[in-house]
Amino acid sequence: MKPIREALSLALPYWRGEDRWAARGLLAIVVALNLSLVAMSVLLSYWSREFFNALEGRNAEAFSALLFTWHETDSGLMPGFVWIATAYIVIAVYALYLRQALQIRWRRWTTERLLADWLADRAYYRLSFTGFGADNPDQRLAEDAKLFVDETLSLGLGLMRSVVTLFSFLLVLWALSGPATILGITIPGYMVWVAILYAALGTWLAHLIGRRLTRLNFNQQKVEADFRYALVRFRDSTEGVALHRGEAEERQALITRFRALMENWWALMVATKRLTFFTAGYTQVATVFPFVVAAPAFFAGRIPLGGLTQTAQAFGEVQGALSWIVDNYAGLTEWRATVTRLIGFRDALEAARAAAADGDGIRSEVGTPGVMRLSHLHLRLPDGRVLLQNATLELRAGERVLLTGASGSGKSTLFRALAGIWPFGRGTLSTPPGEVALFLPQRPYLPLGTLRRVLCYPEPAERFSEAEILAALADAGLSHLAPRLDAEEPWSQLLSGGEQQRVALARALLVKPAWLFLDEATASLDPLAERALYETLALRLPEAMIFSIAHRPAVAEYHGRKIVLTAEKLEE
Repeated sequence: MKPIREALSLALPYWRGEDRWAARGLLAIVVALNLSLVAMSVLLSYWSREFFNALEGRNAEAFSALLFTWHETDSGLMPGFVWIATAYIVIAVYALYLRQALQIRWRRWTTERLLADWLADRAYYRLSFTGFGADNPDQRLAEDAKLFVDETLSLGLGLMRSVVTLFSFLLVLWALSGPATILGITIPGYMVWVAILYAALGTWLAHLIGRRLTRLNFNQQKVEADFRYALVRFRDSTEGVALHRGEAEERQALITRFRALMENWWALMVATKRLTFFTAGYTQVATVFPFVVAAPAFFAGRIPLGGLTQTAQAFGEVQGALSWIVDNYAGLTEWRATVTRLIGFRDALEAARAAAADGDGIRSEVGTPGVMRLSHLHLRLPDGRVLLQNATLELRAGERVLLTGASGSGKSTLFRALAGIWPFGRGTLSTPPGEVALFLPQRPYLPLGTLRRVLCYPEPAERFSEAEILAALADAGLSHLAPRLDAEEPWSQLLSGGEQQRVALARALLVKPAWLFLDEATASLDPLAERALYETLALRLPEAMIFSIAHRPAVAEYHGRKIVLTAEKLEE
């Protein structure tokens, strides 16, 4: 029952959310169409009985009518096969089409909700340090969300159809099979009981043989995601690998991950082979089993050929409906693994947000205009190592502040604390109301898209005029890129480290923040270019507070205040 409770906790919010009426309407139509398919199957069983009776009686007129027009039977007017088949095809096509429409709506809602939870309260950032047990969030957002919706609808509608089929054909099979006397005991509707026993035995054996598949499917999704992530990581770091001549090491690392994938795949193959041996044999036996059970009545003349075929068909439908778990066992294990991964991801996000709500991190508040202050600041790393204790830092509008310190002393961590994103530690960050702050790390983030979008990020490109963008490019020393503003390229790979830092500084010139923080943001530039850009910042942003983390002595001349981070404290 636990997997069902977990799946319901993932699914019910959608069916109760803002899209509920459209979703419920689509589901109602899909259910009605699937029930219509069951009704068509029942109709076909009666048509089959009349068709084979016509063959047995060599009745050419009835044979032709049952194929193409209509035929009068003891049960009423029977439509020809052409009409039944046409209706069946139309219903089946729209049942699939509308189910797919429901799938994409549900998947959109699920993906948007997971994305919102992942991005809210910077849970994605905290997870990048701790994980909370959620590996490969990209796969859980892209692949697991899709599989959950697709498999839940497919299995759920299949189960519903099996239940309706069971009750629809149960009465037919009960009426057709009649009583049987075994060891002096008369058993009414004996073929119904045979079908139940056959399906119960098959379900128990299927579970016994295939229960390892849940764990193996879970592992397969993980190792597939690990291998894919390693490939993407390599693709994004090709220059570093090439410079280090690291091809052999990368090849070995990728092969190691792929071997883990292969090992689990072989185990999955073996487990699937064992289950398939059983399910294939179970299905093949079920094809002839009802004929064997009903044959004595046919040979005794108690039922005609049409009655035998209808009995066999009804038995097959009842047995098939009761064997739904056997037929879908492999799919159920994949679905179970998907639910487990999504539940793990959701719980990880909740744990990350709960940690933030419990005060684990820097508390932000609106402070005084023109002043930014960190008070009672304690900073630590995820492993618990302390970087700062009870520190206070106050910055004022228009200041030029330089922060230095030994490598590893915590300068970049303090930079993140000033940005309000560092989750490990405590203290209070007071920020001036309504004033824009911009933080530029050593390695700039260049989003996917056009160069125009890259330059304007995180603001929409429409906010800035063409003249403003071209001026910022020129001031940052990137005039040669002006003709490619609307080119969509992998800019993080095409631009050098220095050019990427120039792009980030061009953003600052566009946004014109009141508070600008630079963490080694010019480290990839030569001293002359660094000097030129600091002079440009001073000229274009005369009233901005500029806070720089740097090691080069030449940078100090552009700052009137110097702070040193050492021995878990700040000194001026």
